[in-house]
Amino acid sequence: MDYTSQSLSFRIKKALRYARLYGIRRTFAKIAGQYHMTRKYKKLPDIISKPYTTSHVGIIGCGNFAFSNIAFYLYKNYGRVLHGAMDIDINKAASLYEKYKLNYYTDDPDKLIHDPKIDIIFIASNHASHAEYAIKALQGGKSIHIEKPHVVTEDQLFRLCAAISNSKGKVALGFNRPKSYIGREIKRYLDSQSGPGMYNWFIAGHKINPDHWYFQEQEGGRVLGNLCHWTDFVYQMIPKEYRFPITIRPARSLKADCDISVTYIFGDGSIAVITFSAKGHTFEGVKERFAAHRGNVLICMDDFKKLIIEIIDKKKVVSHLFRDHGHEKTICESYEMTRLQSNQGCSIPYIWETGQLFLKTKQALEEDKEIVLEPFDVDSRLIKLKNLYTRVF
Repeated sequence: MDYTSQSLSFRIKKALRYARLYGIRRTFAKIAGQYHMTRKYKKLPDIISKPYTTSHVGIIGCGNFAFSNIAFYLYKNYGRVLHGAMDIDINKAASLYEKYKLNYYTDDPDKLIHDPKIDIIFIASNHASHAEYAIKALQGGKSIHIEKPHVVTEDQLFRLCAAISNSKGKVALGFNRPKSYIGREIKRYLDSQSGPGMYNWFIAGHKINPDHWYFQEQEGGRVLGNLCHWTDFVYQMIPKEYRFPITIRPARSLKADCDISVTYIFGDGSIAVITFSAKGHTFEGVKERFAAHRGNVLICMDDFKKLIIEIIDKKKVVSHLFRDHGHEKTICESYEMTRLQSNQGCSIPYIWETGQLFLKTKQALEEDKEIVLEPFDVDSRLIKLKNLYTRVF
């Protein structure tokens, strides 16, 4: 929904509600992001070289998320570290350039990829282009943060992992929910127990028009655009040694990527169910509820704002003043890859497995059939990836 085209009373009500949910500063950033998306220049701003020796970050894809999350949190935590911005819509690149006082903007990704002053690139373009930009950046020796989904096809996943295995650059993925304080608390308490668990997600997502770019065939639809957040979350909640094999069982009606339910049965017998509904507009953004039971731990979470943990006779309630989906921590950890030797980013097995999980979920829903997913075989897969790299590149 384009909020800038709604009535004044609607916009005021929306702003007041968001101020309560996210705080004043984040609300202003979100409002600015809405107007950023509709901005068209009669004359593009002049590029003025700025004497910022600390700037070393590039952004590819200057949409709302890049404007109101990536750029916002980098500027908030590190100051003027943003160096160059690129978007195929030059208006969006120019708008981000002006707001956050970058050194330049462009519609040519190679300018950022080959810029020696840039050592990390945040990729937040359209979904089908994420892996393609990432591969080029890795070939150029850059570290990268890839917003979800990191791939839209298995071919992209192969080529991305091959490029990672042959690059000095580090890689981070933009799955933010497990990085939030509530996400980390859920993981900590579940890990304190033993045996299989039961996990249930219910998500009410935004209704989007049939002509939205998400539905273009090459972009992967809403399973890759939305559901991947929660497939990754349940993947991360299961201890590594107990994840595989993963059996994927879909339940769908007329649509294959919304108003759906997917059941995952993990190697230790844990069961996770994700239900994704997209029937109308949600005034407060995506609504989500998570429930879990493992050992003696019972968990209930609403919208990353309130968490209830029960362990037999003990009860802990975590209630945040504002929603925290983990965006800030995720973006900051990605930035720190270039600053901390201890931060090595994401491993190839993780990048492969979480990518396979949402790709196979999409396939299971489209074909309406059960699929069994096996783990990444480190010994054989890395050899194949290195061989693939020499053939493709």
